[in-house]
Amino acid sequence: MQYVDYSVADRIATITLNRPDKRNALSRELITELKDSFRQAEGDDAVKVIILRAAGEAFCAGADLAYLQQLRNFTHAENVADSTHLKELYLQMYTLPKVIIAQVQGHALAGGCGLAGVCDFVYAVPEARFGYTEVKIGFIPAIVMVFLLRKLGEAQARQLLLRGDLISAEEARRVGLVTTVVPSADQLAGEVMALAQHLCRTNSASAMALTKQMMARVPEMPLEAALAFAAERNADARATADCRRGIDAFLNKEKILW
Repeated sequence: MQYVDYSVADRIATITLNRPDKRNALSRELITELKDSFRQAEGDDAVKVIILRAAGEAFCAGADLAYLQQLRNFTHAENVADSTHLKELYLQMYTLPKVIIAQVQGHALAGGCGLAGVCDFVYAVPEARFGYTEVKIGFIPAIVMVFLLRKLGEAQARQLLLRGDLISAEEARRVGLVTTVVPSADQLAGEVMALAQHLCRTNSASAMALTKQMMARVPEMPLEAALAFAAERNADARATADCRRGIDAFLNKEKILW
């Protein structure tokens, strides 16, 4: 791959945006490579947790400028196809059975902020800035809005999407966009790796996968349907080898390492 690096070690896949000269801006090719990388991690039984990080000073500056210039000449059908390409990436990440941790070492803007926002955990340095700046250039944060409303609720989403201003990492943590602000860049990779290793050691892969599936689907369901779905997933979880192993360890007062 040209714009994304992919590696696996100790049950952790690391996906690295590698266009530092372009501030890791999103292009059609980069989005394709990200989709391929997440698909590879999903299908690899040796991978339990995924870290998404970036090379250079910025995490992701949003859409590539040359890419934006091309969009001006697209037909409506071409624009729909292009938007669908990005939508598929966000949906793939949001519903992926494996946990994704975003390691944000620099600014995450517009589509790049959306990229971090669909991850399960977001760790960032204090210097990082976050924002959905689309309205400032006459564009709209259409696709990410669907996920942001779920994640933050309407009041916070309105502030971020309609103002279009950048916010600090600490403010992003306060509103729920960021999980943890790490004190310094030197500590970021270590903190993210510690979380990834903790999840690998202490949590069942099948249980995390079923939990992510439920969190993706329950918000769209009426109450009774959601509870029925929850009962079904509960029964499914009880039938897994992981659940049987976990219950046996609990009953025998044994510490379980996954």
